Amino acid sequence: MRRGSSILFTAAAALMLLLAPPASAHFGAVIPSDDIVTQDDAKTLNIEIQFLHPLEQHLMEMAKPKQFGVMHNDQKTDLLATLQEAKAKGHGPTEELTFWTAEYPIRRPGDYTFFIEPTPYWEPAEDLYIVHYTKVCVNALGLEEGWDQPVGLETEILPMARPYGLWTGNLFTGQVLLKGKPVPNAEVEIEYLNASPGNISVVVAPADPYVTQVVKADANGVFSYAMPKAGWWGFSALNEADWTIDHEGEKKNVEIGAVFWVHTRDMK
Repeated sequence: MRRGSSILFTAAAALMLLLAPPASAHFGAVIPSDDIVTQDDAKTLNIEIQFLHPLEQHLMEMAKPKQFGVMHNDQKTDLLATLQEAKAKGHGPTEELTFWTAEYPIRRPGDYTFFIEPTPYWEPAEDLYIVHYTKVCVNALGLEEGWDQPVGLETEILPMARPYGLWTGNLFTGQVLLKGKPVPNAEVEIEYLNASPGNISVVVAPADPYVTQVVKADANGVFSYAMPKAGWWGFSALNEADWTIDHEGEKKNVEIGAVFWVHTRDMK
């Protein structure tokens, strides 16, 4: 994925948007140019931050996040000032929608967990605000330390399986946390990022249930899912916040999501 590319509208994906109704599942997305940085790779990551329906490539307007950072070696670094506004084509011939990009130089080995807290998104169709706390982990230069540590967000998915170096068909396991505690029987939505970098074929869902996969966590908030195609996969666990936001003089509920992204590759 090169800088300046959108995540990843293709002509075929745009056509699919016209033919299919939008799905209900929203996902925050933090997609780096690499999930594993080796000695032979470029040492600067390009990162795209979007709010979208991943499989249908239905992008939503995204305000500048309230928080964007990275955790490495148990230390958090504020990256909000590095964000750059970018535009992608919307549904109409002249519509442009906002997403965000950033560059981050890799200087030391270890695991880098990038995270965002977005500005609340008003969804009139659901009469509520949406806030998706989103994470992705990048491994760098051979040191595999840090991927299993929580960031400390209001809600988050804690990987229980290493979230990089995954083959297609591998099982990803995570634990849903809310205020640092497991969420029993959490419902987790899963979607494939259509037109993922390096995968030019576009997946067309034969029926609505194929768009968003759904699994239930166990009593300890732990869930698993095997990814059937190479590319980026998003996992989203939703809860209702214990706080509200004022909208035109009325207090509205807030859907908070714990979102985590992993990348798979075909074994060759």
